[in-house]
Amino acid sequence: MADSYDEECDYLFKAVLIGDSAVGKSNLLSRFAKDEFRLDSKPTIGVEFAYRNVKIGDKVIKAQIWDTAGQERFRAITSSYYRGALGALLVYDITRRTTFQNVKKWMHELKEFGNLEMVIVLVGNKSDLSESRQVSEEEGKKIAEMEGLFFMETSALRNLNVEEAFLRMINKIHETTMSQKCLDVNMKESNVVGAGKEIITIDEVTATKHSNNCCYR
Repeated sequence: MADSYDEECDYLFKAVLIGDSAVGKSNLLSRFAKDEFRLDSKPTIGVEFAYRNVKIGDKVIKAQIWDTAGQERFRAITSSYYRGALGALLVYDITRRTTFQNVKKWMHELKEFGNLEMVIVLVGNKSDLSESRQVSEEEGKKIAEMEGLFFMETSALRNLNVEEAFLRMINKIHETTMSQKCLDVNMKESNVVGAGKEIITIDEVTATKHSNNCCYR
């Protein structure tokens, strides 16, 4: 299931996985990118990333997913990796209420360092551990509605809703990107610009496709 970096694609979308340490971010990424689950998964040091190609319509999207460390001592390192990210999976552990309470902290960080139009999916992970649940699904849905986020509960262990969570983010990024591209084209073609206004061309907003490579959007 894993895709190599060298495979040709039409667009490259960068996204980040964020949330407290040990909520299962690395295993979510490993499950999505390689269909693997590591019982001996260790805390991420700094930042790691993986790729996977996804086909949407007649376009091939290379999803570049960055797995960021949740530990506080790595925050200064990872904050710079929000730059250029079009999407985020904000993950908490349904068996640890503190990780859910910290969602607002992570939202604040996203707003501080991330793109204002970033597509965010709130993910309640480890849904297979229902007997140890400390956060109800309704609570997750409620905060997602309040913050204007997508919401889904997942289990990386049992591979429940992992694919769906990532694809929801990627599809929404593609939809938003194409809508912006059309808007930029229409603005450029209208050529109606007031005095002192800067003309923004489409190439400044969405990089054009390079031969044998990808658009970085």
